[in-house]
Amino acid sequence: MPFEWIVLISAGLITGFSKFSVGGMGLLILPVIMIAFPGPQALGIILPMYIITDLLAVISYRKNIHWPLLIKLLPFCFVGIFAGGFVLAKISASDFNIMLSVLILGMLVLGIILDNSKSSFMRHPISTYITGFIGGVVSMISNAAGPIFSIYFMEQKLDKKTYVSTRSWAFMFINLAKIPALYTLGLLNMESTMISLQTIPGLIIGAGIGYWVLGKLALTQFKWLIRIMAGIAAVKLMI
Repeated sequence: MPFEWIVLISAGLITGFSKFSVGGMGLLILPVIMIAFPGPQALGIILPMYIITDLLAVISYRKNIHWPLLIKLLPFCFVGIFAGGFVLAKISASDFNIMLSVLILGMLVLGIILDNSKSSFMRHPISTYITGFIGGVVSMISNAAGPIFSIYFMEQKLDKKTYVSTRSWAFMFINLAKIPALYTLGLLNMESTMISLQTIPGLIIGAGIGYWVLGKLALTQFKWLIRIMAGIAAVKLMI
């Protein structure tokens, strides 16, 4: 069984599970893909995976969407995506790895700080603009903005169904908006799309598991498991 195929199926399982459960595993998905496909080219492989699972997610979670929150958040996400495209056009593969490592570690620290803080900053309107812009930049250059948006949506005190539905629709719009930029940069093409389609079995299995687990998940333990695995991935990229 080819090594690349094992990597792709593993990434598909993680992606499907993440999209249909609590999310935030983009920190892990990109480093997994980069084991077999190093550098920015990995972004062109991941995007079709994300769009496929986004479409499945919005079909499954098509109710309880917090549209006012999305209307405020998405315009700043799109500006961030545009800015992130300029960064990608200038960055080398080695610099990309280092930047991704720093972003991952930074988001892990931010998540821990917010978990242990009683601050209501994330519910202030300005936090929406900051989260949208930074999330758009990070999503564009690393496809790893899941933790940022997951933290933001959880801090809005949404119930579980509204949280999952609103997050799913947000990511569908964000990922669709990235298509023109990645295509222009040459990272998204027919070859990368065909590679990405090999993840479909993993995506479907992971989505099924994630959908089943969502109602039974102990969020605290799961959150720390993601952080530990993402931290290991970040150190691996640095080395």
